[in-house]
Amino acid sequence: MKNLQRKLSLCLGFLCVLVLLFTSGAAAAQEQRVGVSADVIFFYEEALAATGSFDSSGTPSVSAAAAIVMDAETGQVLYAKNPHQPRPIASTTKIMTALVALECGNLKASTTISERAAGIEGSSIYLKAGEKLTLEELIYGALMHSGNDACVAIAEQVAGSERNFVNLMNFRARQLGARNTTFANTNGLPDERHLSTAYDLALITRYALKEPVFRSIVATKTHVIPGPRGKRYLSNTNKLLWSYQGADGVKTGTTNAAGKCLVSSATREGRSLIAVVLHSDDRYAESIRLLNYGFNNYTQERVASQGEVFTHLEVKDGVKEKVPVTAAKDLWVTVPLNQRVIEKSMMLEQELTAPVKKGQVVGKLQVLQQGELVAETNLLARTDIERLPEHTLQWKRFVGLVKSIFPKTDE
Repeated sequence: MKNLQRKLSLCLGFLCVLVLLFTSGAAAAQEQRVGVSADVIFFYEEALAATGSFDSSGTPSVSAAAAIVMDAETGQVLYAKNPHQPRPIASTTKIMTALVALECGNLKASTTISERAAGIEGSSIYLKAGEKLTLEELIYGALMHSGNDACVAIAEQVAGSERNFVNLMNFRARQLGARNTTFANTNGLPDERHLSTAYDLALITRYALKEPVFRSIVATKTHVIPGPRGKRYLSNTNKLLWSYQGADGVKTGTTNAAGKCLVSSATREGRSLIAVVLHSDDRYAESIRLLNYGFNNYTQERVASQGEVFTHLEVKDGVKEKVPVTAAKDLWVTVPLNQRVIEKSMMLEQELTAPVKKGQVVGKLQVLQQGELVAETNLLARTDIERLPEHTLQWKRFVGLVKSIFPKTDE
């Protein structure tokens, strides 16, 4: 891995006429940066440790103040440490910034960089007031190189001001169920009101990864966007992309208050996991440890297939007496390899009266593991059941009345 990074650095150096080495004093950007007079090149080099420790029960042990591993498909939590404890989150904030931008903005729309955006402190892609970039280019700068300036420019383009955009971020967080999250800015610069949790970050990331553009950007190792007098060569701050099998995201973050943070994702054999570590002594090694734990100790099982008939429900006054009941969607659960016992529970309507429409919700299928709900889906009527004609219903009622008055007796 280290040799590959060195080769990349040598190739970049060969293509440049003059390379000036400089370092940034910003606390949120403690990685190495290299600059060129016309083109700006960003790259990172740091050895990664892939080993870790586990306690006697086999559960990973991490120094992080808060941590979590979540299955991206099912949303199930596989490991958690202080998952709902509100904490500073530094530049992992930019996951939500990008999600809102992608949902509300036009990727190809161009914007003129303001003085305010260009002057934002901390980690930067060195925007210049007056230059023009598209929203897509700014999102690359925000997610790959953690540009605080890019985040403000995004906000101004999409919502007119950073304050308006932050309101959208908070609204979207509530929609997604991130109840312990409050954003005060778009980039994670220190603010006592700006807090989230390991669980909320995993939840937000789970939804963001469903956006194809977001998923593509956070998995990108290197990219080029325009600069004021040349090009900006971006290299992703997330070192797991170079070192961990299946790594495909997501975002680093560092401030004095938040410590070293990382939201990471990886996909292996069709399974995707999300790991979050906040204020970690070794964010990469601990993220690897958590992802390995999820991949090595859990598997996915399909417990219901869309269209699969589970039971039949009686239908009153229908041309048919029963309707088949099916699952609304494929239902997957994540289960420990050594405890694969799961329980299915169906809650159904007590009585259906015709007409019944195909796709009508008639109940719910729940999946429990060790007594805890881990997944659920609606149960639907598989076919239409028409109501009997009124004269037929009247005749049936008359026959029923006669039978009740003159019950049949055995001779």
